[in-house]
Amino acid sequence: MANNRPTLYIGVTNNLGRRVFEHKHDMVDGFSKKYTLHKLIYYEVFTDIALAIKREKQIKHWNRNWKMRLITQSNPTLKDLYGRLN
Repeated sequence: MANNRPTLYIGVTNNLGRRVFEHKHDMVDGFSKKYTLHKLIYYEVFTDIALAIKREKQIKHWNRNWKMRLITQSNPTLKDLYGRLN
């Protein structure tokens, strides 16, 4: 999740559409609400939750430049991808 800066938030969920909806409508207190992170700019899909958590932890430890490079490889304009989920 991101805002227009973009400030980045990385997380794991078992229902991406629901979770993005919650972020977009500030339904969850915390980092994403504080920084109005309402844009889904990158996601990966896993069938194994253990692998998803491992990947989340890996990316969270990356520096900002590495994260932005990963995101812009598939989404160079940082457009909101939420519409792709519906």
